[in-house]
Amino acid sequence: MALAYDGLCTFEFAIAVEVFALPRPEIEGPWYDFTVAGLEAGPLKAAGGLAVVAPRGLEALTGADTIVVPGWRGIDVAVPERLVRALRRAHDRGARLVSICSGVFVLAAAGLLDRRPATTHWRYVDALRTRHPTVKVVADRLYVDDGEILTSAGSAAGLDLCLHVVRRDHGPDIANTVARRLVLPTHREGGQAQFIPKPVAPPGPGIGPLLDRLRGLLDQPLRTADIARRAGLSERTLQRRFREATGLSPHAWLTAERIALGRELLEATDLSIPRIAERTGLTTPETFRHHFRRLVGVSPTRYRAAFRT
Repeated sequence: MALAYDGLCTFEFAIAVEVFALPRPEIEGPWYDFTVAGLEAGPLKAAGGLAVVAPRGLEALTGADTIVVPGWRGIDVAVPERLVRALRRAHDRGARLVSICSGVFVLAAAGLLDRRPATTHWRYVDALRTRHPTVKVVADRLYVDDGEILTSAGSAAGLDLCLHVVRRDHGPDIANTVARRLVLPTHREGGQAQFIPKPVAPPGPGIGPLLDRLRGLLDQPLRTADIARRAGLSERTLQRRFREATGLSPHAWLTAERIALGRELLEATDLSIPRIAERTGLTTPETFRHHFRRLVGVSPTRYRAAFRT
């Protein structure tokens, strides 16, 4: 279920509706039983001049397995005590809580993020750290999965998180199906750094096609000097263009792309770890395992056990 309130953030709320509420005839088997719980009596005003009428009130939280908290109506707006109590009760009985963007401030106000990792939109990171110092704020992540509590960065990162929830619940094939209908990748590498405005010139022409070409060469050794030569750029200019376009250095971007390919191979093939290391250009199983655990958080073997198609 998703929470609605007066002053609703329409886009973040619609993410939950799009991912969890729409009928999906292309998927066999049970899907989510979605409802909306209104914090106040409706109709509720939503961004863009819309009005939302929630079919149920906060009593709906008592039976929900997953509760989505969209972006809150303002990081300076106090969270009502009755919502705090309802979320605490839901958490105590084992409900999974998912926040999108500034919705993290609702979970933090309820004391549910104390000593837990969490993220939010990069504009709100400092405010979250200052107002809730016991929260382990992870600034450069699109989303954080801490078991029964999951938080996402701004707006569109809510789609990444909700697809991750589908992946956890139904496996990679169904998550891929939902992502295709959304015209989105199932998983985006990188963090929020690529979206934070920087006082630099916009990336020059040609970096997009270069990235596409490099994705087709991941099994080959690619040094920065070689990439710069292919692009007709100096190494210094190449480094700058990469950071402007992706938020990462060429080496870090290549490593992330190699691990993304490794994830796909772990999910969809029976290739051995040494063979996957070769196919991704990471050469040795030890190097592949090191970078996989660093970027994904689990070993390749555990990942395959959880997500093998």
